[in-house]
Amino acid sequence: MKLQIHSVHFDADQKLLDFIQKKTDKLETFFDRITDGEVFLRLEKGEHSRENKVVEIKLALPGTTLFAKEQNTSFEAATDEAIESLRTQLTKYKDKIVKH
Repeated sequence: MKLQIHSVHFDADQKLLDFIQKKTDKLETFFDRITDGEVFLRLEKGEHSRENKVVEIKLALPGTTLFAKEQNTSFEAATDEAIESLRTQLTKYKDKIVKH
């Protein structure tokens, strides 16, 4: 899957980018027609000083787009939560199109 990763107002290291790519590639085992995806990594400012890492993942599928946004203390943990959310959305979407 073609994945674009954007880190907003900071430079993400290659280890983090590889981790995100590896996790999102695993989503293709649940639904193999994912065309592409976009990932946004942000550092939030404000009262949640510990949980300030935000990961937003948008996946393009034929006919729809799936989106997940998670916030946690690390980008890896937020990515895991977002991937889990997208996995659930993918299985529901796949069940829906199989029934039609």
